[in-house]
Amino acid sequence: MVAKACRIIQAAEEPPSLAALAKAVGMSPFHFHRVFKKIAGLTPKAYATAHRGERMRRELSRHRTVTEAIYNVGYKSNSRFYTKSAVMLGMRPNRFRKGGAGETIRFAVGDCSLGSVLVASSEKGVCAVFLGADPDVLAKELQNRFRNARLIGGDRDYERVVASVIGLVEKPQSEFELPLDVRGTAFQQLVWQALRKIPAGSTASYTEIAKRIDMPKAVRAVAQACGANAIAIAIPCHRVLRHDGNLSGYRWGVERKRALLQREGTSPRDLPSRVNGQKLPRA
Repeated sequence: MVAKACRIIQAAEEPPSLAALAKAVGMSPFHFHRVFKKIAGLTPKAYATAHRGERMRRELSRHRTVTEAIYNVGYKSNSRFYTKSAVMLGMRPNRFRKGGAGETIRFAVGDCSLGSVLVASSEKGVCAVFLGADPDVLAKELQNRFRNARLIGGDRDYERVVASVIGLVEKPQSEFELPLDVRGTAFQQLVWQALRKIPAGSTASYTEIAKRIDMPKAVRAVAQACGANAIAIAIPCHRVLRHDGNLSGYRWGVERKRALLQREGTSPRDLPSRVNGQKLPRA
């Protein structure tokens, strides 16, 4: 019944009402809303918004004008779309249609006990935190992620942002108070929100995260969302382990994952003790 409701949403020009969807699958609105959220991990309205956003992204890449895309997706007026465009796309539609061209991303690279750390920010907040051994490789990864944006080196004021991130690397128990610009699918953002609720000193398994977002069968998808996280430390995917307590993978290297967990006071099993050939400090 949920799959049927999803197909109805996908085929509709305008997002159907809760009552209409419930009637189409033979359920009461209250019961349908509860069942849909349990199975899909999102409310019917959130699912419809996410689907419409995906349609809008496809249309913006196909058409020469934003107006053509707006009407093809089913909006009856430009104003109705523009009131929601920032939330739906993460940026102005003209900028999105050009692949982010015109967007300015500030970045800088610093050194920490785990090697190099690259921090990048948009107008909305920190949009990337990369860890690695080679600053040039990190810069190349940033360029690939924001291929059509204007990348500029951070000034002295921006050094404070980098210092805040490095402070979080060295003392993961501290709070990260800078705003984030989180970019991902609706499902990824749901997972990342769950990760941010794991306190320092605690861990969770991929299975537990899947249950916390009410999608117990989506364990593999949860692992993929963790791997897609581009804001290391601030979105603490390093706190997610395999169900048997082993580290599993980590986008920035298992050794760094171990170091971060040790500093938070946890001791998973398969933990190497060195990063870049240097012994790691204990918590």
